[in-house]
Amino acid sequence: MDAKISPDPHRPVGRTDDIEIRLLLEAIFQKYHYDFRGYAMASVKRRLNQARQKFGCATLSALQDRVLHEPELMTELLSFLTVQVSELFRDPQYFRTLREKVIPHLRTYPSLKVWIAGCSTGEELYSFAILFREEGLESRTLFYATDINPEALKKAEAGIYDLDRLKLFTENHRLSGGKSSLSDYYRTAYGAAVFDKSLRKNCVFSDHSLATDAVFAETHLCSCRNVLIYFDCALQDRAIGLFQSSLIRKGFLGLGAKETLRFSRRSEAFSEFARGERLYQKRDLA
Repeated sequence: MDAKISPDPHRPVGRTDDIEIRLLLEAIFQKYHYDFRGYAMASVKRRLNQARQKFGCATLSALQDRVLHEPELMTELLSFLTVQVSELFRDPQYFRTLREKVIPHLRTYPSLKVWIAGCSTGEELYSFAILFREEGLESRTLFYATDINPEALKKAEAGIYDLDRLKLFTENHRLSGGKSSLSDYYRTAYGAAVFDKSLRKNCVFSDHSLATDAVFAETHLCSCRNVLIYFDCALQDRAIGLFQSSLIRKGFLGLGAKETLRFSRRSEAFSEFARGERLYQKRDLA
C-alpha cells in the first residue's frame, strides 16, 4: 500500500499532499467562498492534517469529499483553519503604547472609527473597548470587529470567557496601564466571566475576509495582530493595502509582535510610529 494514503498521523508529507491541499483549498473557495489559497502553506498543511485525523479521513482527498458533500463539516473545519488563540490585553506594552502615545492623537477627532481585523473570539475587541472607556473616548468611537469565522464572531458578541483565564487577563490589564479594576467590566456566573454588554454597544460585528473582501469604512485605527503571519507575501500585501485604503491620513496601524511592514510592497505608505510595538502611522502623501 502507498504510504502516502496511510491514516498514520506520522506518515511523510510529500508531493501528493501538496496537490491534495491545493485542490481542497480550491474546492472550499468554489463552494463556500472562503479563500485560504494565499495562506502560508506550512501552516495550512499542519492544520488540514489535524482536521483529517479529527474527522477520521485517511487522505486529504477524502476530507475534500466530505467537505463538498457535508456543509455542516465546513463550519467545524473553519475552527482548524482560523486561529482562535488570544487574550485580553495580549502583549500589554502594545496597549500601554496605544494609551500613552496614540490616544493623544485620537483625542483630536470629534468621532472615531476603529477596525479590529481578525477579531476571533473578541478578546482584543474588549481590550480596546475597556481602554477607550478608561480614556474617555468610548462614547465617540465605533468599533468594527471582523472575522471570517461566524462561530468565533458569535463568541465575541457573547463576551463569555472561562474564569481560569481571568488571572492572566487581569495582570495584562494592569501592565497595560489600566486605570481601574478589570473586575469592573464583568460579572461571574456558572464558572464563567460575562463581560458587560455595554462594552459592545458601539460595536459592529461582521464577517469580512482580508483575502476576498473590500474596504468598508474610513477608519482612524486598524489593529490586525497575529493574522498576517499566516498569509503568504501576496496576501499580506493585499491585507495591508486594505488597511492603507481604510485609514485616514495619519491614521494608525497595529500589527502583532512577530509581524512587520518592512518587506511589504506597501511599506512606503507608512512610517514607524512605535517600532518595538509594531505600531505604524499612515504617511500624509498629499
